[in-house]
Amino acid sequence: MATARQKQLPLKEEVADLHWTFWLGVTFFVAVIVAILSFGIFLNKQLSAEESAPVTSIAIAGEMPYTTRVDIERAIEKVNLGNFFNLDVNDVQQKVAKLPWVYSVSVRKKWPNELKIYIVDQKPIAHWNGDFLINANGKAFQADVQRLVKKLPAFFGPEGSEQIALDNFRDLNKLLDFSQLAIDELVLTERFAWQLILNDGVTINLGRDNRVERIQRFMDIYPEIKLNKKEGQQVDYVDLRYDTGLAVGWKTADNKERV
Repeated sequence: MATARQKQLPLKEEVADLHWTFWLGVTFFVAVIVAILSFGIFLNKQLSAEESAPVTSIAIAGEMPYTTRVDIERAIEKVNLGNFFNLDVNDVQQKVAKLPWVYSVSVRKKWPNELKIYIVDQKPIAHWNGDFLINANGKAFQADVQRLVKKLPAFFGPEGSEQIALDNFRDLNKLLDFSQLAIDELVLTERFAWQLILNDGVTINLGRDNRVERIQRFMDIYPEIKLNKKEGQQVDYVDLRYDTGLAVGWKTADNKERV
């Protein structure tokens, strides 16, 4: 009998060991589940907090000789900057693009709280028909001319002729530059005849055709015209609307009246 009882003792110890191993495994499993749930709750709270975080920094850069930071801030003052993720950069871009001096704009968000705006201003080349400006691409736009940093020439012409006026201004001005002259005013009539007023006050009538040839003829003869003027006279206009030759008008130096 003693021998049989001794043989049963290892079995009880084995059952006890299995009992504690089971509960240790259950405890570990529960701890893992609790840890995963806790981490999920923490992560969810973090994401919720980040999603509701506002934009607190606006970085503005670019080529902006005319547009100011105040202009941009006013343009987007009604945009909701309270949620970084929900902020619509296209909406911001459209509002800034409506500013009169803005030629192009790009907008992007930078994690975690910054809005970056990059702007390129219009490059005005000339006034157009008194109320508009022409940019370097021959497009007319309206903006506050009080912000101009230098004097611009004035163009006048039919609607839709902006690019033609700009192209001729550039071509003719290059030629005149050899004589230290420049165009202050360019007029294109409804019949597409050209008239120029130079920076020395002389008006040139070019007509419709052969503009380059007529400008070259003017440059060849203009020094001689000035040498032959009478005392107290100035050249008022030079009419080049002839196949050969030209006509010259004079004005007095004092009162600028034609004689």
